[in-house]
This record gives sequence, structure tokens and C-alpha cells, in this order.
Amino acid sequence: MKKEFDIVISGGGLSGALMALSLIDCKKQQGQSLSIAIVEANPVLEDPRLTFDDRVLALSHGTATYLERLGIWQQLKYLAEPIKNIHISDRGFYGKARLYAEHHQVNALGFVVEMSLLGQALLASLKEKNKITGNITWFTPDKITDITWRKEQVELTLNSTAKLSAKLLLACDGVHSACRKLANIAVQTSDYGQSALITNVSTTIAHNNLAFERFTDTGPIAMLPLSNQGRATSDSRCSLVWTLPPEQADKMLALSDKQFQDELENAFGSWLGAITQVGKRDIYPLKLLMADEQVFHRMALIGNASHTIHPIAGQGFNLGVRDVRQMVELIKIALTNNKDIGQFSLLSDYASHRKLDHQQVIGLTDSLVTLFSNKLPALVVGRNVGLKVMNYLSPLKSRLVRKTMGY
Repeated sequence: MKKEFDIVISGGGLSGALMALSLIDCKKQQGQSLSIAIVEANPVLEDPRLTFDDRVLALSHGTATYLERLGIWQQLKYLAEPIKNIHISDRGFYGKARLYAEHHQVNALGFVVEMSLLGQALLASLKEKNKITGNITWFTPDKITDITWRKEQVELTLNSTAKLSAKLLLACDGVHSACRKLANIAVQTSDYGQSALITNVSTTIAHNNLAFERFTDTGPIAMLPLSNQGRATSDSRCSLVWTLPPEQADKMLALSDKQFQDELENAFGSWLGAITQVGKRDIYPLKLLMADEQVFHRMALIGNASHTIHPIAGQGFNLGVRDVRQMVELIKIALTNNKDIGQFSLLSDYASHRKLDHQQVIGLTDSLVTLFSNKLPALVVGRNVGLKVMNYLSPLKSRLVRKTMGY
């Protein structure tokens, strides 16, 4: 028997869960709730850790505001550490810039939280709301293996042999999106020739809600403030994202904790004093991925299924959140006007609305990677002059801050 839904969401990770939570209260013109299916490969309801690991996310001010509107920020605000100020510097050179939340009339420029905590909060809220609405159906562990595009619907076959149909398919299934591949949507990829070494560290000097972006010979070092809420230790904790050439990242991974602490202190400097403790280190190769098309017949790509970017500016997840917000807004308009939620005009509007934001954020991150991972003397001089100019030119700084805040 084929099960019919209004919307099928492929992927129950951060983007998929956020999409479902954003749509769960939506009503058709006649007052019925949308029927929504979520297809997720991992048994996320039994063990969220299989989908949401301990990597850290930088949430923009705009993302935190949206999570508050959805009612889940109350669960996160004591676990997410505010970024009140950002220090940008170029190791060994004079260029520096300082960004302060109070100069932009906000309490925080953004927040830092573990992915696992955000994922658990999303799932918990979704579960509680679904007890009331009853309009979310999970298919997990399961995945889409085949899609047939009909005029009025999409028909899906799952690995379990279950058959689903929907007016709209939302591909929230990540960088290796099965939906994107089944639709034969081409992607443009670019290998940055870099790896991100990620770990959590403790320091002798308190971070005081400062985030650091430190540019070095080997690549950028980001130190993001972490919360100690619910932990026995009173040590100041930070999340480290250290961009390195792949072979050097492998060498750093092989070092003892003490050797790694020494290397990090040497590269980062004394801004936070000595590194007293290092957590588990992981390495992730860095590549840019951009889908040639954002939509297909009765289908849209959301988040990493559409774009996967360099972490240098901490914008990847936030860009995906804005994908979710735009799609939800357009679906609500269609429902209000009793229109087909999978119609071409809605999907076309989604693609056109998201295009500029995608281009701007990808352009910003690519420019930063090129500028701050380069040892050419002319670029070194140029970037240091640029940092000084930005630090003292308020309109330029304001535009940068507002974009990174998600506005």
C-alpha cells in the first residue's frame, strides 16, 4: 500500500528536524495539519548520537532568534555560549580587527553549541509537539532508493520497500544527498587542499565570551567560547577549528596531547594563556560543493544537499537555516491561498530568493580562504591593510557583521 503525505522530508538530521518542526503547526485552508513524513537512514529516535555528534556549531544571531520563535531556544540558551566579541588577527603582522556586540545593539553576535545538544533539543521538541498534532510520521532507519516524478506528486520507494507519495519532497539529506543524485542534479566541487582539525581545549585564561579568528602561516585558527554548564570543571573551555594542509593535519593528529598543546600555543599565541587540556581530535577534509540547481519537479534542496562550504566564517549551518525559513514562508503563503505546495512557481521563488544569499556567503568564505591561506607578500600586506581599514571604517564593519549575524 502506498502511503500518501503532503510533504516528505528526506533526512532527519539538523536541517530535516528543523524543517519538520517549522512545518508541524502549518494548517491548510480547511484547518487540517499538513501530513509530513521524515525518512532518515540512522535510527535517530533510538540513539541521536548516530546522527548528531559532538562537533560544535556557531549559531548566528538570526539563527538563535529563529530557534526562539520555534520555542526551542529555552532548552538551549543555558548550554549555548554567547559570542559577545570577536578578535581577528594575523600572526606576526600588525593587522587586527575587533567586533563588539554592544556596537551593534545586541547582547551577542552569535552563540556556540555542540551539535548533539541542538539535535537532541530539536528531536525532543518535535516529539512533544507531535504528541499533540500527530501529523509527523518517521521512517527510520530507512532511506529513499528510487523516485518517480509524476505531474501531481512524487512517488518514493524506500529501502524497506515501503512506498510513499507526496506533493512536495524536501531534500535535507546532506552532502551526499540521494535525492539530488536521483534527480541527476550536477554539482560543482572545489577541493580547498585543506583539512579542519577539530577538538575542544581548556585554557588558563577565561575566554570571557571572546571568539578568536587567528590567521597563521599554516591556516586560520578559530577559538570559539564554550559553556561549562552542567560540567564539574570550572576551567575555561573553547572549541578549536584549525585549518591545515592535509599532511600537517595528519601529523598534528598523531602528536601526544602535550606535543599538540605546545604546537597550538606556539601557533595561536598567549591570548588565552596555556592550553591545559585537549579533547578528542578529529580531521575533516574541506571541500566546496554547490548544486547547479536548487529545485527539481516537486523537489527542493535544503542545507548541505545544496551547498557545503568552508568553516572559516562559521556560516554553513546558518545558511541552511535560512533555506528552511524561506521554504517554510513560501509554503505558508501557498497554504493561505489554497495553492499547490509543490507547484513550479513556489519552487522557482525559493530558488530565486536563495540565490543571492548563497552567492554572497560562498563568495565571502572563498575570499577569506584565498586571502588568509596565502603567503604571497602582496596578499599579506593587502589583508593587513584591509583588517586595519575594516577596524576603523564603521559602515564596512557593520555590513560584515550584519551578514555574519544572518541578516
